[in-house]
Amino acid sequence: MPSFKNGDVEIAYIDEGEGDPILLIHGFASSKEANWIGPSWLGTLTRAGRRVIALDNRGHGASSKLYDPADYHTGKMADDARALLDHLGIARADVMGYSMGARITAFLTLAHPQRVRSAVLGGLGIHLVDGVGLPESIADALEAPSLDDVTDRQGRTFRAFAEQTKSDLRALAACIRGSRQVLSRQEIGAIGIPVLVAIGTKDDVAGSAQALAALIPGAEALDIPDRDHMLAVGDKVYKAGVLAFLDRRP
Repeated sequence: MPSFKNGDVEIAYIDEGEGDPILLIHGFASSKEANWIGPSWLGTLTRAGRRVIALDNRGHGASSKLYDPADYHTGKMADDARALLDHLGIARADVMGYSMGARITAFLTLAHPQRVRSAVLGGLGIHLVDGVGLPESIADALEAPSLDDVTDRQGRTFRAFAEQTKSDLRALAACIRGSRQVLSRQEIGAIGIPVLVAIGTKDDVAGSAQALAALIPGAEALDIPDRDHMLAVGDKVYKAGVLAFLDRRP
């Protein structure tokens, strides 16, 4: 698996297919495999004629594990994505993030607007501005002695998912404590590229897609019917909506 270093942080990634590049940024406690390969995004996008780049965020997958919450500021993770584009010599790419990855995508877009051709914000709506969606109590669930010791429903969900993906629980706890930044309405309103906000209609984490899209000039909202935060990721309506969005953006 290829990797590169952004400072002292090693970032693992994949780079497959040919055509217009799209960078994929996964969500909290996930990985490029769990978020994009398993749910068939890699195959869907490469078959559509796209060059697909996907990274493991710091603290996740095969990338460096860090234990100081300060190392997980969303701006730092956005800089990992920028550094990967530099490493691959890609001047500009479409970018799609899911959940925490959507937050990273928004920060990348604001910090380096010339590098992002369009943005898909999956699994994150108005909580990009108003709260962060996932409670910090998830860190306590990750640090509990075992899954049996976790009584909080959402905490159990993420603890079980992290164990399923064989994640470093300490690194994830530091990540959720350190990546809780939001953007202002003024900052969101300054985004000047095509944006699609895609959220499951049963998602109780993301906040409203329509409310966020209303703050971004020209942004579109996509409802993913009858899907919650976890199940929306690989949904066929989500995939079709993203492909249509990419095909019609300038």
